[in-house]
Amino acid sequence: MNTSLTHTSLTNTARLLGAGLRALLALTLVTGVLYPLVVTGIAQGLFPGKANGSETEADGKVVGSTLIGQSYTLPPREGRQTPQPDLRWFQGRPQNGLGTNSVNTRYDLILSGATNRSADNEELVQWVKDAKAAVIEDNSVTGYTVEPSRVPADAVTSSGSGLDPHISPRYADIQTHRVAERNGLSVAQVDELVDEHTENRTLGFIGEPRVNVLELNIALRKLVAGS
Repeated sequence: MNTSLTHTSLTNTARLLGAGLRALLALTLVTGVLYPLVVTGIAQGLFPGKANGSETEADGKVVGSTLIGQSYTLPPREGRQTPQPDLRWFQGRPQNGLGTNSVNTRYDLILSGATNRSADNEELVQWVKDAKAAVIEDNSVTGYTVEPSRVPADAVTSSGSGLDPHISPRYADIQTHRVAERNGLSVAQVDELVDEHTENRTLGFIGEPRVNVLELNIALRKLVAGS
């Protein structure tokens, strides 16, 4: 056995391992430490609100994010596990079954996802029917009845992520009479509030007009407090 060749081979191997280790450490430092710090610094300097999660404040406290929906519910009644909607407030897209799969509950930020059921799935069809009936019942008040044909799709289905913070202006509109009655306001006042918080299509052609439920309810709270 040629000991000089063996020694040379071991030397080359050690040299290559050393070079690989130095490259690993250098890349870890650049991509794992320096790059994140630079990007974070730029983000904090140019648009800190978005960089911190688009937090929304009310009365000096963070109450949520404009990017993530949340529930407006009452504590569950005795003997029931499912909380009832707090009908003083505008409601977002449906919760419970329509936004739940085996790993995600709607507005649970661990994972996002919808039901992954086909449109003709019997269980999903029944959920939609039940949700539509609830929307009609909850939003029909004295002197105003919600017509079934006026109930939009987003009122009876969750979004693909289950985290959508927006509803359509149509869904907001059919809630105005109920919200006005529950809060002692006029329908005109609540209609104006919805109009003020309706966002148009991005760049005029991307997406659909929408209303951020959290921002709308914050404005509603201020209106009630000042009335």
